[in-house]
Amino acid sequence: MLVATWVTLRFIHFAALILALGCAISTCWLAPDAFKPVLARRVWRWWRMALVANLVSATLMLAIQGGMMAGGWADVVSPAIWQAVLTTQFGGVWLWQIVLSVISLAVFLLKPYRVGALLMVLLMGQVVLLAGVGHAVMAEGARGAFQQINHAIHLLSAAWWMGGLLPLLVCMRLARKPRWRESAIRAMMRFSRYGHLAVALAIVTGIVNTLLIAGIPWPVDTRYLIMLWMKAALVAMMMAIAVYNRYALVPHFSQTAGVAQRQFITLTKVEWILSLLVVACVSLFATWEPV
Repeated sequence: MLVATWVTLRFIHFAALILALGCAISTCWLAPDAFKPVLARRVWRWWRMALVANLVSATLMLAIQGGMMAGGWADVVSPAIWQAVLTTQFGGVWLWQIVLSVISLAVFLLKPYRVGALLMVLLMGQVVLLAGVGHAVMAEGARGAFQQINHAIHLLSAAWWMGGLLPLLVCMRLARKPRWRESAIRAMMRFSRYGHLAVALAIVTGIVNTLLIAGIPWPVDTRYLIMLWMKAALVAMMMAIAVYNRYALVPHFSQTAGVAQRQFITLTKVEWILSLLVVACVSLFATWEPV
């Protein structure tokens, strides 16, 4: 039961952090200046929910980790066990995860479109910290440093790609309104331009991660690799949707009386659901031994 709770909290934490970072990047970096507060207001409710879930899940994960280390639910609420967890590699990293979660939520409440750059940096810091726990820290020395850097780039790229899907949908809807059409289209064009880089980095670093963790030849009959292949299949479907949207639907936006736009929105929703399934897979197999 403790393990199931841990996996669930990992999923909530990863998904919330990805969404929060995607909203921050979209409103701070991609949106034109006059469009920033408009987009921020439209994603405000989801953004706030993500930041609250980010903080709550990060805090609970520290407590659950204590229960898993000590062996029971009673230890989940033991301050002595919490202190013991904080002396571990995980605890040292996770304390900063919680601190940054608190600061991020506080900064958000000061109006995200005014402090967007700071919020984006704080959330990117949280994502990078995730590379300091789990399988990425199995190796030592230069190999270990390279593996953590590669994993950090993988996490940032994946978070940017997946987290940006909700703001992209909002921009797509705002593009229907004459007042915001030009700004929304500019934001979506920037998403597409930099999204290509994010997707490429996520795929390349993901392959490198797999080789560094599982080694060569791969132990293909393990449940870890089976789940990894499931994740890869989901990512491939996401990539296929992204390519179809960009190169098959976007060029026909002005020619199909809204049909292409509606298909784009539907497929982007499917892509977002697939991204949540990817996060669910990672939340599960990241707790398994890669053997």
